[in-house]
Formats: sequence, structure tokens, C-alpha cells
Amino acid sequence: MKEKILNFIKKSEALAVELETELCKRPAVSPESGGEGELEKCRFLEDWLKNHGFTQLERYDAPDSRARGGVRPSLIATIPGRDEGPETARLWIMSHIDVVPPGETALWERDPWTAALADGGTGPDGKPLGRRIIGRGVEDNQQGLVSSVLAALALITQGISPARTVKLLFAADEENGSAYGIDWLLKNHGNLFRASDMVLIPDSGDRKGESIEVAEKNLLWIRFTTHGVQAHGSRPDQGANAHLAGAELAVRLHYDLMKKFSARDPLFEPDYSTFEPTKKEANVPNVNTVPGEDVFCMDMRLLPHYPVKQVLAEVDTIKARIEAAQGVTVSYEILQRIESKATSGDAPLIQLLSKTIREVYGVDPRPVGIGGGTVAAYLRNAGIDSGVWARIDNTAHQPNEYALIDNILGDAQVMALLMVAEGT
Repeated sequence: MKEKILNFIKKSEALAVELETELCKRPAVSPESGGEGELEKCRFLEDWLKNHGFTQLERYDAPDSRARGGVRPSLIATIPGRDEGPETARLWIMSHIDVVPPGETALWERDPWTAALADGGTGPDGKPLGRRIIGRGVEDNQQGLVSSVLAALALITQGISPARTVKLLFAADEENGSAYGIDWLLKNHGNLFRASDMVLIPDSGDRKGESIEVAEKNLLWIRFTTHGVQAHGSRPDQGANAHLAGAELAVRLHYDLMKKFSARDPLFEPDYSTFEPTKKEANVPNVNTVPGEDVFCMDMRLLPHYPVKQVLAEVDTIKARIEAAQGVTVSYEILQRIESKATSGDAPLIQLLSKTIREVYGVDPRPVGIGGGTVAAYLRNAGIDSGVWARIDNTAHQPNEYALIDNILGDAQVMALLMVAEGT
């Protein structure tokens, strides 16, 4: 059985390229980033799957008046397993269909929405590259999406029933916080999932396939607005410089929070909490005016044992000191706040996945934590074991994003063997 599955996948390069190419030419950019959402891409994928033998497909549309059709669609494909009791653990493989915009198109060697094959050359690390497909979204997250489809097709075409029911979830809105994706599904269709379910998310990893993400730092994004008094540049004594106060606030938050929350955890890289000033919004348009208002944002990634409320309390303390010293007031808006539980390295999903990765790639995988946020946080908080894994070159969001064909096919083999693996 395994030989039939693996042989099908090894011969599926043309199928992988076809699906990657068609998905790439249908941008699925969120309204927040100037796009129309995922509807066109989701409709194509649904039709493609039907035409290739998938018979159980369900679409779930989150309402969003800004998007085409007024919805943000997610799609679920089900392959029934041999053992399907009400408490049986099912295997989910969850990818996302939305992508980020191309960014500076001048940095692309070709049209980012027209997938192209290439061979040879070197990667960012100077190492030789193999056969690959280039285009926006081909790695993030179409590599995982296509791998999951090929894995399921290997079973469908060979008439093989998986050991447990398999559900492929193609989710909307991963790139902008998942309010219309997995978060919406859990809040509005929480009965889709069982506590015993296992979820593989092929959306992060390393070039050897050794890292299985089991934990994430808590995420806190804040937009600070400093309110001062505008004045002429020659008479700062008549004003209160919001830019100066904002700059001091950014520096103090960065260093004081680093000192206050200084613990380290070797599971993560970097192994400490980070507090980074990032986006800076424009204030006055001319040089000789002291600005009365200033805005900047911070990206904070906290080791999981630091609750967000504890960090916010310290933020308030630092803010009050700056207000008193600079004669300004500061308000802030929380843009994202996500606290995530961890999946045990001994969880059945992680054990089965580790065994399968060793079989396909010959590497010894290890559990890791990451600073970036993934949809796994929502699932873990709902009590569902989730692991984030792929063998991936990590070109997401970059110009000339690519996915190696060997990675697409190799990850599909891992997923297919995971589908037919016995045990819980």
C-alpha cells in the first residue's frame, strides 16, 4: 500500500505544477491589503477538487461586505476513514488560500501572478537550488495546500481508505489575523472539531524538515498615539513635542520591557521576549513645526509564561512616566492580542508526524517554539493538538517567492503516510 501511495506522488510533478499555476493566477489578497478576498480562488479550487475525484466538499462563508461576493470562504474536503466513531481522532491538514500582495513589483524577475518554472541558480544561503516554481503564494501557503491535495489524491486514486478520517481545510484570512478564517470557524462552527482531533498546519519549518512547531510566543501589537501641543520649530517652549515624547516612549518601552521580562526559553529562537518599535506614521509635513500628534506601533512577542495583561500593566506604568516628564498624553489601541497554549511534544500527532518525517526525509525532527503567530494558536486555545511543519525554503512574502518541487512532493509523501498511519 505504501509503495503505491509513494509512487503516485513521485509521478505527480505535472499535477503539482498545474495546481500551483492555476492557484497563483487567482490573487486572494485581503481587503485590508487592497484585495478582494478569496472567493475566486476558492471557487476554482472547489471545482478542481470535484473534477479530480473529491466527493465530500463543504464551504463556509464568513460575511465580509468589503470582499467580492460579500464573503470570505473557507473550504473543507473530507476523505472518510475506516474508523469513524464519534470520539475517534481525525486528522486535519490545514492550509490557507489567502496570500500577501507582491510588494515592490520592480524587485520581481517576472509577473508575480504568473507562476513560472526554473532550475539551477542559488538560494539566499548561496546553496544550489533545484527545480522550483516561482510566484506570489507558491510557497505561502500553496506548497502546503498542494502537498495535502496530492497526498489525498494518492489515496483516492488508489482506492485506499485512510486509517482515520482526513479533513483538508483551506482557510481564508490567515495573513491578516484569521478573524474571517479559523477564528470565525471556531466561533461559529465549533462543532466541526473534536477535542481528540489532530491538526497539521504546513505553514512553517526549515530547509531540512527538522522543526515541528509546538508552541508560539504570546502576540501583542499596539498602536500608540502621543498627544502634545503643536508649535513653531523656533519656539518649542510654547508647545509639547509629541514626536519627541513618542520617540522616548518607544525607546523606554523597548529597553524597560526587555529588562522587566528577561526570562529565556531554549525552545524558542530567539529565546527571549521581544519588544520592537516598528511602523511609524507621518506627522507634520514640514520641518519647522513641532508636531502636536505622533503615532507609532510596536510588535511584542512574549514568552508564553508572561501573560499579556502583565505586560500591559508595565506599559501603563512607563506611559505614565513619559506623560509626566514630557507634558503630553498618550493613548493606545491594541491591534492584535493572542495568547497561545502549547502542544506537548509527546502528543500523538507529534509522535506520528516525527515517525513519518524520519521515514520520508531521514532526519530526526525536534519540537520548537516560534515567535511568529500561526492559526495553531486558535486551535490550541480550543484544546486541539496542533503542529506546524513543512520542509520549506522560507521565501514567504519575499520578491521571487518560490517553492521547490522536491519539497511539494516530499511533504505530500509525509502527509499521505500520516493519513494511513495506524494508532492514535
